[in-house]
Amino acid sequence: MPSASGVGGISMNDGGAAVRLDSHLHLWELGEGRYSWLQPSHGVLYDSFTAEQAQQTLFAAGVRQAILVQADDTAADNEAMLAAASAHDWIVGVVGWLPLEDRAEAASLLSRWGANPKFCGVRTLIHDDPRPDVLELAAVRETLGLLEKTGLAFDIPNAFPRHLGQVADVAREFPELPIVIDHLGKPPRGGTASELAEWERQLRVAAALPNTVAKVSGLFEGGTDFSSSALDRVWSVALSAFGPHRLMYGGDWPVSLLGAPYAETVNVAAELIDSLSPAEAQAVWAGTARRVYDL
Repeated sequence: MPSASGVGGISMNDGGAAVRLDSHLHLWELGEGRYSWLQPSHGVLYDSFTAEQAQQTLFAAGVRQAILVQADDTAADNEAMLAAASAHDWIVGVVGWLPLEDRAEAASLLSRWGANPKFCGVRTLIHDDPRPDVLELAAVRETLGLLEKTGLAFDIPNAFPRHLGQVADVAREFPELPIVIDHLGKPPRGGTASELAEWERQLRVAAALPNTVAKVSGLFEGGTDFSSSALDRVWSVALSAFGPHRLMYGGDWPVSLLGAPYAETVNVAAELIDSLSPAEAQAVWAGTARRVYDL
């Protein structure tokens, strides 16, 4: 993993400002027998969200590039994302699924997808797994060892409260594996003071390992205010723990629609990020993601 101290390459637009890269974007289409977690009870999310819709939404908010992140633990989801990435230059990377408990199958699938320059990371929906120790399983550790050798990043979704405490152990065992903590580990913004303090403790322990980074994404929580002032506590903790060169912006569209329109999500992030120095802000907007995902 390249040094966490550098900003990394960042493309500039005609006005000289850093291009905003969304490191966490989902696409899905209903009616294909996938996304079993998605039900009518999910309201606005129970719909199809295409690359064309995403491009229009992101570009209108001043975001010019994005990384797709898996939303289903299937090969079909990976194939759909890679097809979209092939058809759209603004999709610069794909974080896809691998069967973590089957090293042989994971190796076979990596031989198929790993040659694609846009396949830049791996994630599975471990937060939907009823086993709290899934990251500790010997079979999973074998696959993570394989992943470490490839240079691909490993995303961990919605880590708190079950998996955030395991991140540091994984990072120690695989020091060359870039580990991306999605959504700042999902801080319990609507929880008790002790719950939020425990999230902070676990996040700081994970951040002490140099091969960990975090996404400033997915911070909406039902029943809580979604604004830069409301996010100041978790943003300050993340900035203190990781520093700007180990944080990256993610919009989490279309899941973010449960909290606010995409443009508002970007504006709230901008109020936090653009308070940094220009070089630090460029790192969060694009540099960290480009470096960690080797784009």
